[in-house]
Amino acid sequence: MKISIQPSELKGEVTAAASKSSMQRALAAALLRKGRTTIFNPGNSNDDNAALDTIQKLGARVSHVNGGLVIESNGVQPVSDTINCGESGLGIRMFTPIAAMSGKRLTVTGTGSLTTRPMDFFDEIFPQLDIQIQSADGKLPLVIQGPLKPHDIEVDGSLSSQFLTGLLMSYAATGAENVTIRVRDLKSKPYIDLTLKVLEDFGWKVEEENYEAFHFRAVATDQWPDREYRVEGDWSGAAFLLVAGAIAGNIVVEGLDTFSTQADRMVLQAIMASGALLSVSPDQISIGKAPLKAFHFNANECPDLFPPLVALASFCEGKSVIEGVNRLTHKESNRALTLQEEFGKLGISIQLQDDLMIIEGKSSVKAASVHSHHDHRIAMACAVAALRADGPVTIGNADAINKSYPDFYEHLKKLGAVVGNVE
Repeated sequence: MKISIQPSELKGEVTAAASKSSMQRALAAALLRKGRTTIFNPGNSNDDNAALDTIQKLGARVSHVNGGLVIESNGVQPVSDTINCGESGLGIRMFTPIAAMSGKRLTVTGTGSLTTRPMDFFDEIFPQLDIQIQSADGKLPLVIQGPLKPHDIEVDGSLSSQFLTGLLMSYAATGAENVTIRVRDLKSKPYIDLTLKVLEDFGWKVEEENYEAFHFRAVATDQWPDREYRVEGDWSGAAFLLVAGAIAGNIVVEGLDTFSTQADRMVLQAIMASGALLSVSPDQISIGKAPLKAFHFNANECPDLFPPLVALASFCEGKSVIEGVNRLTHKESNRALTLQEEFGKLGISIQLQDDLMIIEGKSSVKAASVHSHHDHRIAMACAVAALRADGPVTIGNADAINKSYPDFYEHLKKLGAVVGNVE
């Protein structure tokens, strides 16, 4: 799919999409928690749908009622020999330990770029938990057989916090007590805050000690009451809308929790540093154009902000610096190189120096044909930058957005962007 975006002025209001980080964790918790859970404001991205399929393969029963989801579960009881997590990095890393709670031999796989991402974390950790595992030299598919038995372990948190999320959820759901997970060099701590918040919302007790140790307290789960959970608005997707407002118009974004534990809420700091017009209230965020200046931002805890912040920096006077390039290698694409290549086509110079990305801003970008590299956030970043191009920008493989934010182009059009399909 190709789309063309014309230079556009934005105006109006839009409601943020549901957070796939919140949605996927809620689905996992609903599977692990025996009983009935109703989820409101469910997401509809490819990653959300893959997680929904996974919990059903692992024994949950799902029905759609009045726009929400009703999930009935008696714990992890697989009804299939294979689970496919699609292209979701969180899905594969979170659900693999959860699936290993069963004693059934299971194959865990995925699609697209997920097949090339490193999974040797499991090769190292699973034998310590009495789980048998076979991998393809540290990559998918994985063949596992539990049941998982919690023990004191130490894990490396430098690659991704998503591996730890899966262990925290599976340990809590086994009723583990008097065991500790110790973590070295944990990255993306706010995502672990989100995991702990979801576990607490569903009734589990996990004590965190400086993000270096996690202790578990057993809770009775046999007679839990029915539970309701509302999925938060997504700061990761909304970051693109907020940047679009900062460079192309005056808009209002609703449906975001300004007290959220989502890491990408930090986008507000970068936007404020850039000098954009910004007004934040509990129920909405107003943002508008102003002369933009270069900013310095540390994205080590929120690497998904690189694409929208590159779009923002492209229109800031001077050289903006974003730290955390080493967090970009194992994404849907190598985002540092992809951003450099695609924004280079738009006339934006991006330098990579060790762990720094340096973006030299301009008043506008060039009309060009770019490609998403099958990466949803690259497609959205290019689309936002196109709003201030000197002519139309064509984006190849534009439907990559379906992974996380399938309504993105429709939301841009609602705000006044001129978006069209290219044959």
